[in-house]
Amino acid sequence: QVRLVESGGDSVQTGGSLRLSCAASVLRLGNQCVGWFRQASENEREWVATMRTYGSVYYRDAVKGRFTIYYDPDQNTVFLQMNGLQPEDTGAYYCAAGSGLACSRATQKSDFYYWGQGTQVTVSS
Repeated sequence: QVRLVESGGDSVQTGGSLRLSCAASVLRLGNQCVGWFRQASENEREWVATMRTYGSVYYRDAVKGRFTIYYDPDQNTVFLQMNGLQPEDTGAYYCAAGSGLACSRATQKSDFYYWGQGTQVTVSS
């Protein structure tokens, strides 16, 4: 059974940094489209970043220059390095994999088949 397990969420102050991890079991993430999404309380889950491992990366405008998504094949883990965190970055962060779309177009929750359980990021001012 495919599992995605996120970790690394925490409470930080504005301007702080966190690194989120998405470790996969059974599913090799090599040459997959993997995404990070976030959901703030009652808001809809929104796309943050996607990458084709060993390929292109894509970010929503609000996080460009602050967040970096990357893949470690030895750990079969996708990371999201988040710098310059702002209160509006607060939310539960989820990783996703198993998209049948071109990674450049995979920005909706319904575009991915596998999901992790989420990790909470809270940024206080």
